[in-house]
Amino acid sequence: MTVLTPKFGMGASVLRKEDRTFITGRGRYTDDIAPEGTLHGYVLRAPVANAKFTIASVEEARAAPGVHLVLTGADLGHLGDLRSGAMPEQPDGTVAPTRDIPILCRDRVHHVGDAVAFVVADSRAAAQDAAELIEVDYEDEPAVVSTAEALAQDAPLVWPELGSNLAFLYHLGDEEKTKVAFEKADRVVKIAFVNNRLVANYMEPRAAIAEWRADEDRFVLTTGSQGVHMMQAVLADQVFRIDRKKLRVITPDVGGGFGTKAFTYREYALVMEAARRLGRPVKWNGDRGEHFLTDSQGRDNVVTAEMALDGSGRFLGLRIELLANMGAYIHQFGPYIPTGGVTMSTGVYDIQALSATVKGVYTNTCPVDAYRGAGRPEAALLIEKLVDECARQMGMPREEIRRLNFIRPEQFPYRTPGGRLYDRCELDGHMTLAMERAGWASFEERLEESRKRGLIRGIGMATYIEACAFPGSEPAHLTLNGDGTVTLAIGTQSNGQGHATAYAQFVAEKLNIDIDRVHVHQGDTDELESGGGTGGSRSIPIGGVSAARAGENLAEKIRKIAAEELEAAPADIELVDGVARIVGTDRSLDFAAIAKAAKNPDDLKGIGDFRQEEPTYPNGTHICEVEIDPQTGRTEIVAYTVVDDFGATANPVLLAGQVHGGIAQGVGQALTEEAIYSEDGQLITASFMDYAMPRADLLPFIHFETRNVPSTTNALGMKGAGEAGTVGATPAVLNAVTDALYRAYGISHIEMPTTPSRVWQAIAEAQGDR
Repeated sequence: MTVLTPKFGMGASVLRKEDRTFITGRGRYTDDIAPEGTLHGYVLRAPVANAKFTIASVEEARAAPGVHLVLTGADLGHLGDLRSGAMPEQPDGTVAPTRDIPILCRDRVHHVGDAVAFVVADSRAAAQDAAELIEVDYEDEPAVVSTAEALAQDAPLVWPELGSNLAFLYHLGDEEKTKVAFEKADRVVKIAFVNNRLVANYMEPRAAIAEWRADEDRFVLTTGSQGVHMMQAVLADQVFRIDRKKLRVITPDVGGGFGTKAFTYREYALVMEAARRLGRPVKWNGDRGEHFLTDSQGRDNVVTAEMALDGSGRFLGLRIELLANMGAYIHQFGPYIPTGGVTMSTGVYDIQALSATVKGVYTNTCPVDAYRGAGRPEAALLIEKLVDECARQMGMPREEIRRLNFIRPEQFPYRTPGGRLYDRCELDGHMTLAMERAGWASFEERLEESRKRGLIRGIGMATYIEACAFPGSEPAHLTLNGDGTVTLAIGTQSNGQGHATAYAQFVAEKLNIDIDRVHVHQGDTDELESGGGTGGSRSIPIGGVSAARAGENLAEKIRKIAAEELEAAPADIELVDGVARIVGTDRSLDFAAIAKAAKNPDDLKGIGDFRQEEPTYPNGTHICEVEIDPQTGRTEIVAYTVVDDFGATANPVLLAGQVHGGIAQGVGQALTEEAIYSEDGQLITASFMDYAMPRADLLPFIHFETRNVPSTTNALGMKGAGEAGTVGATPAVLNAVTDALYRAYGISHIEMPTTPSRVWQAIAEAQGDR
């Protein structure tokens, strides 16, 4: 039987309806908004990483031309700090104290870029000039920046009163069972590596505008975010200690988020406080330099991992020691990233014993938090790098050691030793298909061609799984408007993913209308009382189901109204192109007439609220092929293949865009990107002059396809896809580079990013050893 894909419904390749606005320059971002009488703020930031400080005087700054307000920490005693509730329970049952982020530092700074004062003036330039007149005396002290050295006995202390740089200790798994597995192992394979620190670098730097509406006795904050309700809760509950209804948060268009814009930053509280004091709108615009110094960063782990194997290559147990850099403060979700990540550390393999220890450490660096994938890319890199090393040491093909250890189809649903419940996967299916598409079997022929040209070549794979669409719900509210269009209000937030198109597809399918007749509203706490925001690839798997159900609910109400007006039974009413008509006749009412005929406003509203009790688990295989010039160390990705299991596809075009973008970020970590601090805490890679972003010429054509196995957890069978590209890409690329180096020079380990200089040096050292 042929199944027809609806024109605009689930599965249709609909181009993004919002792109018309963006490519014609009619997008509306925070920086485009300037209420009448807007003043401008500038944050004075610490130039040193670890110091006590005193502010001798702010009077000259207050007297500077155009200045309206100067705030220091002493002026903000009535405001609460930005707190984290993410500290895990430690093995002894205690929860370590957090170190929260003050809105302005009071007497000590803990990283370069820490906020010391806030100046408001007629222009940003005037505010910046005045800030330079503030006299600050710093008593500079030694800093600690290295994750690996943070717990050294002689390491400088970020928080001296704690007596150590240990932020928390966390353990997952069964230590005794794992010990037994290692005791009976025929071989133990060990790796140690650094998961390099990254800067999010979204296209649109952060900005915020605050207004104090005295007549309404409340604030209005406009800022780019990944969810207005999360920001409202933090600012109202923690910082200003006011009823949430006294703060309206609005998010217009957003130019990228990647997890980093999910969080509440101190500048938002500063513009709010300044606006209330001055009775005028106050705007803060962050520049790229501030983004590098102050917006939460990602990854930064030091990892040791061991696998116990029997003589046939079967995995018996996994032991992990993880140092996770938290930066100078405990950021909003910071500890969740490594502790949640290790729950996924056994990956797609049937490993019965796990013992994972996570030590969170403080350093004098920018705080670390969720960055695209948030713990799952770290877990995938760990296990996939380790599995490749197991294959090398066992003398087994990499695909065969994977096949031997995959969780078998009959084992699903499968409870991992990390506590995850995988619902349904066919792991060998996507790996085998990816190998066919990538020409895995004919690689040796291409290798020989490279050798003839003086190049070395490698091929690497990653068979990944990740957890996303975490438990919860996302209510969707749909309204039939007087002109016959419909408006969907939902509490997620598009940062470029194409929500206006995807959600419109779900609604349009249920109402049988053109997607241009569906308006999607996000980003206003006045429109919805609650919302979960966007993160963890939850918007479409959870919000999409709710949108579809809201469409079903409204369609039922439309049929009922039409039936009453046309004197027919609701079952005899069909919805076609914005018209409700009696089946088999020309008697009909368009949606505008139905809106007018409604006797009760609630009859024009549809509500959907899908609640998911377990995460979903996207999985797949990435295969990367590289050529390396041993004379220069330059790596070129010559082929890239992905076969993913996303359960079900809402829109193939949007899906491909998400996968391509994720791969670009994963490739960036593997080959080019790294945030580097000097010993005294200065960020050396603080601009695009020094921090190497992936460029278009770094990426080849990407062959992408799906081999979907519907989820049993999600109502529409979807598994989520927003972060999956990043999860699979980094280990696939690193394994390809390592394969090339191992084949040619016996090099089995290289740290990321595998820059030309690092590759060249590794080759030179290997040749020297020979």
